Amino acid sequence: MKIFNTFSLLFACLFVQAQSASIQGQLNDEAGEAVLFANVALYNMADSSLLVKVETSDEAGSFKLNGLAAGNYFLLASYVGMPDFKQSGIELQNDQQLNLGTLSFSPAAVQLTGATVTARRAMVEIKPDRTVFNVQGTINSTGADAIALLRKAPGVTVDNNDNINVLGRAGVLLYVDGKRLPLTGEDLTNYLQNLSADQIDRFEIITNPGARYEAEGNAGIIDIRLKKDKNLGANGSVNGTYSKGRHARSNIGGSGNFRNKKLNTFGTFGVGDGAGYMDMVFLSFQNGLILDEINNRQNEFQNYNYRLGTDFFLSEKHTLGFLVSSGQSDRTNNPFNRIAISQESSPELIDSILVANTIAEVDRRQNTFNLNYRFDNSKGRSLNLDLDYGRYETENKRFLPNQYFDANEDILLSEVINRFDTPTDIDIYTFKVDFEEKLWGGNLSVGSKLSRVVSDNTFLVYDVEDGVSVRDDYSSNQFDYDENVYAGYINYARKLAEKWNFSAGLRAEQTDATGDLQAFIPELQEPPVELNYLSWFPSAGLTFQVAPQHNLALNYGRRINRPDYNVLNPFNNQISELSFQKGNPSLRPEIVNNLELGYTMKYRYNFKLAYSRTTDQITRLIAPDDDDPRAGFITWANLAEQTIWSFNASIPVDVTEGWSTFFNLSGSHIDNQADYGDGATVDVQAYTYNIFMQNTIDLPAGIKGEISGWFSGPGIWGGVFLYDTSWSLDLGLQRKFLNDRLNARFSVSDVFNQTGWSGFSVFDGLRSVGNGSWDSRRASFSLSYNFGNKNVKSRKRTTGLEDEAGRVGKD
Repeated sequence: MKIFNTFSLLFACLFVQAQSASIQGQLNDEAGEAVLFANVALYNMADSSLLVKVETSDEAGSFKLNGLAAGNYFLLASYVGMPDFKQSGIELQNDQQLNLGTLSFSPAAVQLTGATVTARRAMVEIKPDRTVFNVQGTINSTGADAIALLRKAPGVTVDNNDNINVLGRAGVLLYVDGKRLPLTGEDLTNYLQNLSADQIDRFEIITNPGARYEAEGNAGIIDIRLKKDKNLGANGSVNGTYSKGRHARSNIGGSGNFRNKKLNTFGTFGVGDGAGYMDMVFLSFQNGLILDEINNRQNEFQNYNYRLGTDFFLSEKHTLGFLVSSGQSDRTNNPFNRIAISQESSPELIDSILVANTIAEVDRRQNTFNLNYRFDNSKGRSLNLDLDYGRYETENKRFLPNQYFDANEDILLSEVINRFDTPTDIDIYTFKVDFEEKLWGGNLSVGSKLSRVVSDNTFLVYDVEDGVSVRDDYSSNQFDYDENVYAGYINYARKLAEKWNFSAGLRAEQTDATGDLQAFIPELQEPPVELNYLSWFPSAGLTFQVAPQHNLALNYGRRINRPDYNVLNPFNNQISELSFQKGNPSLRPEIVNNLELGYTMKYRYNFKLAYSRTTDQITRLIAPDDDDPRAGFITWANLAEQTIWSFNASIPVDVTEGWSTFFNLSGSHIDNQADYGDGATVDVQAYTYNIFMQNTIDLPAGIKGEISGWFSGPGIWGGVFLYDTSWSLDLGLQRKFLNDRLNARFSVSDVFNQTGWSGFSVFDGLRSVGNGSWDSRRASFSLSYNFGNKNVKSRKRTTGLEDEAGRVGKD
């Protein structure tokens, strides 16, 4: 009842009269084929110099101009190689949803003999609520996976543990095609590494999501949009990539669809295999000891994935669809851990050396199913229903011998051999309903989501003696985590005046979760971790058009990050007997308040200033073990608070006709504070910055070249690890053949092998200095071939207004 009353109060407060209308249409050429990425501009009839709205047609040639006031307009569409299309006398009424139907360009009066022009999306598009990073806009994506591509995305950084940060904030929620990806930690990393660049269309980065999105994720949402063809008839593509660094990798994949007026059937597949490595070195000082540690990881992998779905167009207003996806990854890891132990008083005298040669086999399987229904009357009313089920299974088996040698590594002093069997099964059930309606001159959205996560985690440790395995019940446990979240939201957006727009929303989430630790020794049994709380998440946005082509946007949002099974279970997950990580069952959810001020100039240049304050920030800490003075471990804890000021700028520059450049500059100041008692405090501040630049150049013989790179300044990972600068330079070439159906790309990533990391941490009596590197310097070659009925005519957007349109999205 409280939720209902609060929503009703918010609903009543939004009752203000305004005007809101839209214009939509379809752009075709003289042959009736869709014109992709054309520029559509709307002007005021009374003052033809007043630009009201600008958009770009999508992959199907359709466009829509939202948030319009009543009035008289004319529309201008432009595309290189075609005369401009102009439609005058458009009279728009309050709340009218005007459909202009099909608009056709006339044949060109002058033929551009010998000219080759290419339809191309901008690499980065700035939209009102998100930043879109188009993977197909970068040649140097060749041979990369999702993790590698995210390192190139504007405002995004990835740390040495593959944790993803946006605008300096941790706690990003990952989506795939609008569906939340329920993986964390190593499971998430492996999924992203198995997702090749050839399967990805774009990343949509939403730093301050509204009420209709889940409140989970302090840094917002990154939605990975996979390729999906929208053209009529039968269409498809196949691709293959081979890359070589220290180790080789390869993958093949493809996609296809068949679309007519009744249905659209689509599918994708990918198969890959290869190997990789990560080398790390740490020098740690604790309890009067020096530990000189080498941690080298070698791995081999094979994976496959596929997606198959169909949308049935029951009528113009009703669509029913299903989607099935599946994937499997088999990985063999061979970590090598070596720790030389000495006294700080006599560092040259080594007491002993621990060597741990681990053999690990990790198999992951996932299957997801979606059923969707959508109603849309094209007049502002829509209803969307989603029913989802996902099953995620992991088999993890490790053999870990801990051998202690003398200083010369000649004599075996002692040996402890362990075996680990740690399977995890996750079942996820969700139901979601979203309803939108034109109301009082604006857009009203209401909806609800019910989700249930059931995670069964078994952690079995065995002592191995003379080849016989005996379960260690003191170290083994079963950890079951059940989470139910019941959510509802309301959001309202409308035009306040000629130059003002606003939106406001409220989301409520009731969380009921239980983490049940079942020990095999009765005296080790701990009470369940119970989480039961109701949280409110307001959001608001205000935009103001300072002048034509100059816009300001102010956004506020409150979000949450809940601890999951990976960080709650106190089980010791060993790298070796002296190096391990364990969870913290006492973790509390973290709450963040985000405030962002954005400025967009000429629909092209975007600047953002953000403030974020997080209470009970969940973070990684490196600390000494209480029982063994030689041992250190990684755990998770709540910081008292974290404060971040950040700035981001996206600047595209057309240097010449065939040379375009994109800059992204981001910087932040991070302040971490916590006091855990007994001298264990966190008081760390750091400035950090990141610069990304990409140059795309038209070369002779139809070759396109690309030079891209990034430079990352010093900063903070987790709560206390201060890292140093790193950078990377990538080179790429592309050439198309067979009427642009065959695309050949060659690239070299991290040419100077500088992507590695280094840094130090000081916490609770442990001082640690470390550095690491991985297989980032690679040469890659790929071929892709498009077939079917899709429009392969080669076109190029003109300079000026149409380039600006590429940075403006649908409201």
